[in-house]
Amino acid sequence: MTDAHLSNLTPNQIALLEGFLKSGFTFAWFEKYARFIGVEKDGFVALLDTGEGQLRLFSQVGYRMGDEIGMLVERREGKAFVCHDRAIAATPSMLEAYNRFREDLVAHLSPMQ
Repeated sequence: MTDAHLSNLTPNQIALLEGFLKSGFTFAWFEKYARFIGVEKDGFVALLDTGEGQLRLFSQVGYRMGDEIGMLVERREGKAFVCHDRAIAATPSMLEAYNRFREDLVAHLSPMQ
């Protein structure tokens, strides 16, 4: 998260972001998505849009693959996290963690909705 992000946040947004930290999330920054705040936990990442005084999920939750984010897709071989020409098979335990991450994310963002 950059200083530019911090200077434009409302007190309510700051409180929600502090809640993420208290729940074991960390902040992640992706140069490609510099206008968004990334939150990460257990390898899963979500980009948050801070526009209009809100915190909203941008796109979908993904899996960190180096400096990129792999999106969950259904393939002939089964589900996988895919980013460009790289893919990581989504094991049952990864899918469980993915769903937990999504549930935690929604729970933290609910006060803004």
